[in-house]
Amino acid sequence: MNDPRDLFDLTGRVACVTGASSGLGRRVAQVLAAAGAKVVGVARRAEALAELQAEIGASAAVVAGDVADRDGLPRLVEQIAAPFGAPDIVVHAAGVNTRQAADDVTPEGWDVTLGLNLGAPFFLSQAMVPAMKARGWGRIVNFASLQTTRAFPGGIAYGASKGGIAQLTRAMAEAWSPHGITANAIGPGFFPTELTQAVFDDPARAARNAAQTCIGRNGRMEDIDGPILFLCSQASDYVTGQILMVDGGFTAK
Repeated sequence: MNDPRDLFDLTGRVACVTGASSGLGRRVAQVLAAAGAKVVGVARRAEALAELQAEIGASAAVVAGDVADRDGLPRLVEQIAAPFGAPDIVVHAAGVNTRQAADDVTPEGWDVTLGLNLGAPFFLSQAMVPAMKARGWGRIVNFASLQTTRAFPGGIAYGASKGGIAQLTRAMAEAWSPHGITANAIGPGFFPTELTQAVFDDPARAARNAAQTCIGRNGRMEDIDGPILFLCSQASDYVTGQILMVDGGFTAK
């Protein structure tokens, strides 16, 4: 029997992580690099990306760009592949939540939300799939949400995009898993990130959210490490089309 720890070794793999400048995307980039992967972090904020690259070192490269810009996608994909070759792994952590109430949703807010949260994961994956097919191995990890299955105030556009992620993930698995490419989604609960800063700035609200979990607390950044490594590695070879909720049991209650 081989050492089971080898299942999580990403040595020789290349990973692209969007939304890598902050929050869970940044944490994902750090974890995959620590597991041996060459990591390309993508985000719009060049300065924050430079800090990430300096922190990880030679096994990291960064690309400043907008993954929702479809006209610029071919060039972006070229830039992502330039440092280490075409990625074997892509993690779609970039996201936005306009928090507009249903009566106040604007066409612009809707389009921005759906374009980044739902359109970008598909079109960027679609562009990277040919190289994965050629190798017979690939990992696509989308970011779902509590709002994939729950309705929150001010979350109609965001919730629609994250509900769509669940079906997108299943459809990706149906289309591409016969070629050795798994597609799964990770669904974080409440973690202390820029996207949830308003929640954690309100101690009472944060405490209420913690009380709704089975574990009794909100997420810590390290809680994402094991689940993301599992979904990006050989350990999940026979897992595809699934949404793994990393929420302390919030959606179980």
